[in-house]
Amino acid sequence: MTRLIVAAGGGGDAVAAAMLHAALYGDEDQAVILTYAWDRLLVDPVPGPRLPSDFTGLELLTQSVWLVPAEARPIAPAGSTLPRLAAELPHTFALIDPQHGAEGITRQLEELVSNLEPTSIDLLDVGGDILARGDEPTLKSPLADALTLAACCQVNAPIRLLVAGPGLDGELPIAQVQGLLGPLVHTLTAKDVEPVSSILEWHPSEATGMLAATARGVRGVCEVRDAGLPISLTDDGPTLHEVDLDDALSRNELARAILSTTTLDEAETHSREICGYSEIDYERNKAAWLKDQPAEEFDPGTVLSQLDHFENEARSRGVTHTTFRRLAEALGLPGSQREALRALLIETAPEQYAAPLWDLTATEAASA
Repeated sequence: MTRLIVAAGGGGDAVAAAMLHAALYGDEDQAVILTYAWDRLLVDPVPGPRLPSDFTGLELLTQSVWLVPAEARPIAPAGSTLPRLAAELPHTFALIDPQHGAEGITRQLEELVSNLEPTSIDLLDVGGDILARGDEPTLKSPLADALTLAACCQVNAPIRLLVAGPGLDGELPIAQVQGLLGPLVHTLTAKDVEPVSSILEWHPSEATGMLAATARGVRGVCEVRDAGLPISLTDDGPTLHEVDLDDALSRNELARAILSTTTLDEAETHSREICGYSEIDYERNKAAWLKDQPAEEFDPGTVLSQLDHFENEARSRGVTHTTFRRLAEALGLPGSQREALRALLIETAPEQYAAPLWDLTATEAASA
């Protein structure tokens, strides 16, 4: 039997899909995870999602659905975590191709359903921004989720919408997300995280990292992103809820507007009109800025000195944890040096590594 899981926003949602499969279905069925190759600028210096033409080594499954095997490679300068996920996880990864808008993704889904005849279809979003209206001031990346939601609502097959880790993406206030959730399906545990534990050692997703950390029992306040957004790590963090798919579409103005779109550019235009921006425009602007920044050598002594200052300031703000992405941004390091930073810190202060987060309180506890 085959389970089809649609990772609503790509990136970390694909890793969370593997956790979902372990938690709900165990080893009895195979999973096909349909996801974007959209890893943002930390991994991929090219703005926007990657298309099939951005890879070598893809395998054509249906007329419009490509599989991403471990042997696939993004064509430079593009980057993608999908081939490595395919190499390290037992699941099959299929590529969401958004170049033909919501109608194109609907067609891909219909072909997959016809080809696989899946036992179940789940649309998974970590955090809950798929439930946004579109005008919320804290919303940062609505387009990917809106496209998958619009497509799923047009497929003639039963699809269950699941939201994991309500509020962990920092896109909507947790109280707002909680008011939109349906019944509790499952509360993730450390056992559910185990199948992706090695993935979390290198994958940069902050929301899925916090989802895993809360499933392992981590509690506190985690600072994320370049802006230092504080996210509460509570008992709600590892929960998985069902939400009515039609209700989500009725609420999501952007998803409704892009139902009949046939190009990604058209979907972007609707995002600018409804949300006031396109997240791909943000990536374009940031990529241009990063390109002009001078490349600096990674100096461990300087990094550790800057880290000490950052940690003291963060603790004064009530922060207990942070992500390595946030640390790299705060210390002015390029994404290419995130792994070097992570390795240095874990070697220097292993007691602060609350996988996959960095614990700012461990040093205080040790010295108390």
